[in-house]
Amino acid sequence: MSVFTDLVVELGRLLEPVLAESATAAAIVLFTVLVRLALYPLGRAAFRAATPAAGCLPMLLQLPVFFLMYRSFSSDGELLGHRLFAAPLGARWTGALEEGGPFGAQGLVFLGLFAAIAVVAAWSAVRGRRAAAAAPVAVPVPVAGKGKGKGKGGQPALSAEQVEAMRKLGGVLPLLSFGTLVTAAVVPLAAGLYLLTTTAWSVGERAWLQYRKDSAARSSL
Repeated sequence: MSVFTDLVVELGRLLEPVLAESATAAAIVLFTVLVRLALYPLGRAAFRAATPAAGCLPMLLQLPVFFLMYRSFSSDGELLGHRLFAAPLGARWTGALEEGGPFGAQGLVFLGLFAAIAVVAAWSAVRGRRAAAAAPVAVPVPVAGKGKGKGKGGQPALSAEQVEAMRKLGGVLPLLSFGTLVTAAVVPLAAGLYLLTTTAWSVGERAWLQYRKDSAARSSL
């Protein structure tokens, strides 16, 4: 845990001349981006596999990092004194309500965090439903020697069972996305920042990989 703390502290010191007391909060965002950059090859491989199990692997690998973030801002330590605007990074939503209510100085910081997470969750839900609805279905070819059906752009189509699984997953993903909002309400503010950043990265990464896939399909026509 000390290695993690030292890294966040050093990143905060580098950002302090520009961001003042919010430098440590920005360091958490930067640290999260570095973690996701390291996991990008795995995320790309999971996207190509197009299976729910493969897509869960990057998330599972982040659990130790989230645990360190949670512990660092839940126990006594040098990071607890840092703030994001008016709210301490170790504060929770319940504490902010006790300090000044939802529209108090700390409450507004949490409301801003919740609003940002809700936007990302809604974006994720919309993209998941569109992807499931647009998934090409394989058409059986009765002629001997023919391969599997092709989707748009000559890409291998998904079977009816795979499409149905994707549609079911598209119905569950919105609940998981908004579950991040519930989690952010009970963990320290620092952990909420981590959740916001990694969730936004996940959605943006999928959008980027889908864009590259569609561009490659159009260029092959």
